[in-house]
Amino acid sequence: MRSACTLLLLAACGPQVVVDGDTDDTGVVDPFASFPAPDAWGGTSGPGAPSRTFTEAELFQACSWLQGDADRESDHHNLVVMYDGWLVMPWAPEWGPQRKAVTEDCGLAQVPTPEAPGDVTSCPGRFGGGLTFWDVSDPCDPVKVGEGWTPWMRESHALGFAEVDGRVYAAVDFLGVEGDGGVGFWDITDVSAPVFVSWVRLPGHAYPDSYLRLTLSVFWQGRYVYASSAGHGVFVVDAADPLHPVVVDTVPDDDAAWAIKLEGEGVHHGGTFHVWGNRAMASAAGISSTFLVDLSDPTQAVLEVGGSFSPQDDEGDPLQYYFANLGSRYGLFARNQAGGGPLVVDITDPTAPVTVAHLHQPEGDGGYIFQHGDRLFQGESNFGAVYGFDGTTLVEEGRFELKGDLDTVTPIGNVAFVAVDERADDGKATSLVPWSTAPDADPPRPGMTSPGDGATLQAVTSRIGVVFDEMIEPVSAFPGSFRVATEDGRPVEGLIQVQENIVNFSPRADLEPDTTYVVQLPAGGLVDLSGNALADTLTWSFRTAP
Repeated sequence: MRSACTLLLLAACGPQVVVDGDTDDTGVVDPFASFPAPDAWGGTSGPGAPSRTFTEAELFQACSWLQGDADRESDHHNLVVMYDGWLVMPWAPEWGPQRKAVTEDCGLAQVPTPEAPGDVTSCPGRFGGGLTFWDVSDPCDPVKVGEGWTPWMRESHALGFAEVDGRVYAAVDFLGVEGDGGVGFWDITDVSAPVFVSWVRLPGHAYPDSYLRLTLSVFWQGRYVYASSAGHGVFVVDAADPLHPVVVDTVPDDDAAWAIKLEGEGVHHGGTFHVWGNRAMASAAGISSTFLVDLSDPTQAVLEVGGSFSPQDDEGDPLQYYFANLGSRYGLFARNQAGGGPLVVDITDPTAPVTVAHLHQPEGDGGYIFQHGDRLFQGESNFGAVYGFDGTTLVEEGRFELKGDLDTVTPIGNVAFVAVDERADDGKATSLVPWSTAPDADPPRPGMTSPGDGATLQAVTSRIGVVFDEMIEPVSAFPGSFRVATEDGRPVEGLIQVQENIVNFSPRADLEPDTTYVVQLPAGGLVDLSGNALADTLTWSFRTAP
């Protein structure tokens, strides 16, 4: 398995922890002198991203397919991600478990619940969903490594990960038979046999209100999972013990402060909630409003001054989007209604977000969007596309075709995982499609940090986050590759997590007041999904409030 320090608290890493930093010949303290080597995280258990070379003729042609349990409703896919060198593929229909399927079809006398499921786990009914782990080093010959199923899962649009007490957990959407639901947790420590282990119901959850009253995505930072719950805003779930998660609070608590307005209705409409350090972007699902918030207190969001905006076209008119993501220094939005195409907004200055690029696809209808270096990948419902992006312009470079509602194109190395969430041919909900001839050899590049370099008056409850321009291998984030110390060399204990292309450090205890902290991401430490390491050392500092 990976290094014992991978996602554990720094205090658990034995002799690598020091009380004071070393000094050089001039007497200057090096705060990071005794941290682990940046590449000492032990490597991945799995082989990592695709490593195959393709010909020009093979590009944008499906070379294989991924399928979950063929006996169940498995042809409903969205994103895939990598963890510890393995591909993690969620599969579940939008509707999750239904009363008829689990009573009549399964012959159960009463409607099951997670607390009293009866014999539902052995029923071959077409409901629920699961996680499947794959070896995709040869994307044209993927190998299934392990799989788990639960009746209490619906389609997922994000996966959060954390290692707690030596076990690895993933957070997903959860849906009960009667339409209630919230957040569910899988134990994925053994990828050959992942197990759904716990759940927490969220107030007001009511499927089948697909866009108003249910969990649309999750984000895990430190002890908290943030559940974007459409019309209910964002729920905060304390997952310090993933086997016993608890709802803590709702973000925001002041409706007047940052309500995302629907036409004629004053309700929140949260689609995603991306968190890096003390900042978060709360985006919508199917409208145009977006919020940048200060999350210095991890359970209370405060709208940043000027932080409410809508992506706009060249004439300054707001553009509707389906879902959003973060990349490097940008908010990324998948335009929908009256066409698709990517929308890119520079959000480095939260008081003045600026639309820097957009491309209109008249025949598209945007789904989900990802950044991979100088390219954006987006599902357009009727097709998928890869767009070249130089910071100011977008150019379509290629298209992906797949029968069904093609909402998701996830770039991993030189292969795109193209997925439909309904109307797929049997066994063909996710295709593996090469988009570049050579395996990925470009290192990841950091973008926004929070707190920023030189920031002052930061809360003692601060967390530290970095947004990259591509996905990061989660197990490469450990105390040697993400270093935090006081300027006089006292290491800070914390939990380090990766969700897609965002890396967060959450201190185990409050920081000290009126103290300068130094953060370093050394070259050769963090790696992307293809194993390319960070090329240049990134170091910055901030100071807490008195």
